[in-house]
Amino acid sequence: MPFIRTNLPADTSPEKQQGIVQGIHDALVESIGMPPDELFNMVSPYVTGQFACSPTFNGVKRSDRVVVIEITMRRGRSDAMKRTLYASIARNLEANAGVQPSDIFIFMHENDYSDWSVGHGAFAMALVQQVGSPK
Repeated sequence: MPFIRTNLPADTSPEKQQGIVQGIHDALVESIGMPPDELFNMVSPYVTGQFACSPTFNGVKRSDRVVVIEITMRRGRSDAMKRTLYASIARNLEANAGVQPSDIFIFMHENDYSDWSVGHGAFAMALVQQVGSPK
């Protein structure tokens, strides 16, 4: 189960926010095989002055509308899988929400099952994944 924190300009419309969230989720499902029901994305808006970044770091020209995506998930994905994931996120965000690929900044935190509790205060590794029933 990945946990995503998406930091974006506060004036981003709700429709564009949804396109960003869905674009990230679709990339996770398509690129690294996340189950479709594993959607956990905390959207954190920032206002001008709350996020400072170089407009030319690493030779990439970016605007003042950077979308910062933090992905926390269990370790074990190869560099090739991550490379595919990052490219899919950039492609999806441009197509779904009009975000310029140069304005997308992604970083990943990896950990183990013992670093998660996803319900009832229990170790995630102690829970059997329950598939929700259709309503």
